[in-house]
Amino acid sequence: LAVHIQTSRALMVISLLLGFFGIIVSVVGMKCTKVGEEDPVTKSRIAVAGGVLFILSGLCTLAAVSLYATQVTYEFFRESTIPINARYEFGSALFVGWGAASLSMLGGSLLCCSCPAKERRGQQYHRQSQPSAAREYV
Repeated sequence: LAVHIQTSRALMVISLLLGFFGIIVSVVGMKCTKVGEEDPVTKSRIAVAGGVLFILSGLCTLAAVSLYATQVTYEFFRESTIPINARYEFGSALFVGWGAASLSMLGGSLLCCSCPAKERRGQQYHRQSQPSAAREYV
């Protein structure tokens, strides 16, 4: 097979592996799970690591799909003896790939935003009960 197809395959396999490990790390880093540390700061750092893996997965997908689209565009506009109706064109798989890469990077960015700020680290927020005052009706 051509080099660009082999490169796209390799990038997609890397993207799938990064996404798989991103799912596992993100589930461990969620606040609602009992897996791993009980410290919320550590949990949020684990979730950020999962977000970084999702962003890297999205970038690999974006690179693979864009590389293939560039090659298709180059082949389409190149002077050749192949008639225009027999040349490759963009298919729906390319658009699905671009959409998947965008959503993966968006999800990874949202996970990366879950890290607490430096001034809030270590503080536990507890719900304070409202004082119940007797109301007087006039």
